[in-house]
Amino acid sequence: MAKAKTAFVCNDCGAEYARWQGQCNACKSWNTITEIRLAPAKSSRADRFSGYAGETQAKIQTLSEISLQEVPRFHSGFYELDRVLGGGIVPGSAILIGGHPGAGKSTLLLQVMCGLAQNMTALYVTGEESLQQVAMRANRLGLPADRLKMLSETSVEQICHLADQLKPQIIVVDSIQVMHLADIQSSPGSVSQVRECAAFLTRYAKTRQVAIIMVGHVTKDGTLAGPKVLEHAIDCSLLLEGEADSRFRTLRSHKNRFGAVNELGVFAMTEQGLREVKNPSAIFLSRGEEQTAGSSVMVLWEGTRPLLVEIQALVDHSMLANPRRVAVGLEQNRLALLLAVLHRHGGLQMSDQDVFVNVVGGVKVTETSVDLALLLALISSFRNQPLPRDLVVFGEVGLAGEIRPVPSGQERISEAAKHGFSRAIVPFANKPKSAVKNMQVFTVKKLSDALAILDDFD
Repeated sequence: MAKAKTAFVCNDCGAEYARWQGQCNACKSWNTITEIRLAPAKSSRADRFSGYAGETQAKIQTLSEISLQEVPRFHSGFYELDRVLGGGIVPGSAILIGGHPGAGKSTLLLQVMCGLAQNMTALYVTGEESLQQVAMRANRLGLPADRLKMLSETSVEQICHLADQLKPQIIVVDSIQVMHLADIQSSPGSVSQVRECAAFLTRYAKTRQVAIIMVGHVTKDGTLAGPKVLEHAIDCSLLLEGEADSRFRTLRSHKNRFGAVNELGVFAMTEQGLREVKNPSAIFLSRGEEQTAGSSVMVLWEGTRPLLVEIQALVDHSMLANPRRVAVGLEQNRLALLLAVLHRHGGLQMSDQDVFVNVVGGVKVTETSVDLALLLALISSFRNQPLPRDLVVFGEVGLAGEIRPVPSGQERISEAAKHGFSRAIVPFANKPKSAVKNMQVFTVKKLSDALAILDDFD
């Protein structure tokens, strides 16, 4: 008997090696290389697909011959999900939804599928749970269960064969980690199985114009399990996030061929399943009635909409030789950089102070528009002087102490005015072209200008 051929593949990036090694040369990750057995060369991916389904013959076209008619989308029933997807579900698209166990992936998709099944043919494939478990969840959530088609199967070939008979318009596969192809000798969940199963389902979606939503697990560091080529194969990659002790969930787009990237949808977990949060800013601004030092409000720009969040800072005298610097929801290195700018251009020395910074509501801030709001929160805590409750701040701070503009400044100011804020400190380049109703806008060019405005407030 011929010896089976093996290869060593990195779980993070999909790079292949002839022998095992501790570190991947491509992505520099440690202990991510695993051994897989290769399928015989005669059974390629194309042979597997065309052999079972008899796909149509492809033909070469010029770019001008391709129809420019926009593909109609259909709505999922959730405005927040449609926003993250770019306006709705596109027929023939392959969508990957990941998240930690218990985040609500299966609950959200079951709600979506039960709603869509009332107007179209929908197939829900469960590989991890039994049909009885899914039915019990639907009954507990009070969902209509008379139209949704269910299938308990882990063989991708069998799923596609049955789907050809049913001809659904949308399929959910829960989850891709338990699916397998017959001629791949490795176990389900391995790099080769996940990669090949995802590629098989993606090609099926394109040739049959069926929207396929795949559920994916995440690793302990919060990334989608499986090789990175899995994200390259699909059209849209979404991640459902939420702390274990919080009832709110955020759905974020990391890749989308049919819409904006980094869109954000907010849901609340209730006894009736996930419910949309139409006004997320109201959640993240649920402040107490008392004015407290070290708190400031800024306007983030998430995808295509503004979002108001609160930033809290605590500056306290340190008893340690090396004071602590803790940032939750912000980049640690950015905090150290801003503290240096504050010392050099603001004249405030915090080298003997412990500094703790937190973004309320579990929001992760990656854009630089948070700089000015963070510095004012630090100054407020250091001086023990609360900022005005009707004040909103945004702007990027440069190393020379200059305040740089941020995108969509007019929209940020308008959003703050809608929520009752009457004063704003913004970069000079973001000055509104026309007066904003019930809003007094202060423009600053340098950090010293912002500090002078704070002194005027006092």
